[in-house]
Amino acid sequence: MTATETSVATMSVGFIGLGNVGGKLAGSLLRNNMDVTVRDLDRGTAQPFLDKGASWGESPRAMAESCDIIITCLPSPAASAAVMEAEDGILAGLGDGKIWAEMSTTDQAEVTRLGAKVAAAGAAAVDCPVSGGCHRAATGNIAIFAGCEREVFERMLPVLTILGRRVLHTGPLGSASMLKVMTNYLATANLITLSEALVTCKAIGLDLNTTYEAIRISSGNSFVHETESQVILNGSRDINFTMDLVIKDISLFQQLAAGAGVPLEISPKMIEIFRDGAERYGPREWSPNIIRRLEEATGLDITTPGFPAEILDDEPEEAGYEVVPKRG
Repeated sequence: MTATETSVATMSVGFIGLGNVGGKLAGSLLRNNMDVTVRDLDRGTAQPFLDKGASWGESPRAMAESCDIIITCLPSPAASAAVMEAEDGILAGLGDGKIWAEMSTTDQAEVTRLGAKVAAAGAAAVDCPVSGGCHRAATGNIAIFAGCEREVFERMLPVLTILGRRVLHTGPLGSASMLKVMTNYLATANLITLSEALVTCKAIGLDLNTTYEAIRISSGNSFVHETESQVILNGSRDINFTMDLVIKDISLFQQLAAGAGVPLEISPKMIEIFRDGAERYGPREWSPNIIRRLEEATGLDITTPGFPAEILDDEPEEAGYEVVPKRG
């Protein structure tokens, strides 16, 4: 066993938030024999992890006191702040040598605010959101951005390469969160344009199965097409991501642009489209069902046989590694 493997084997990790993404990430830690303590608002959600050998965290504070690394993966910045700053929250249990890792998609200003409190407690902070879909989170093949000091990144890297395959050190704390909302903005733009393309092709009489392949083998292809278009065409529309989360993420990107004085034109329209979708179908509706707005407007059904109801990662789990940006 190498020195790195030995150090990872002796690390204890606390994981708070076992939702669509968090549960799959925590599962990767358990699958790789990490010492894991878990906590969720719903104790029942945690039971499968406890059955597989995880310990139950009695409180965020107790987890921070007993674990080397404490990870939060929660639905909103407000939820993270509550878990951090409560009387029995994470901040109350942090000390020298500890690391708080924020894996939620969050606000850069908020993660740096909390990071300052973490530093004041003698611990280190890293924002490390993931990108690539729940199906890749389940297999440990997801991409991870990490914003923190280099020394902290190197301490976290052995754990991050268990959680994901490609790990990118993005710079100081908060930089990963900014890049994450940017990538979610791009994915949302692609989802909206794919919806328009699929409905238009159906309306002009093109076969949807052929249309899918035409996009897949062409310059119009994308990660979103190869995943979300499939569950759109199946009709399940289940991508484990909801409209309220889309609105949160693209609104955070809009705030970044507005703060920098960038007059975005497409972004406000995207927010308008998804707010309308959430009002029509509910905030917890699957995000690919944004296509229903066009289905209803045209009277067309954008489904066809041959596509799965759920996307599964068909790539074998591989050891993670650091992605190093190209430099001149």
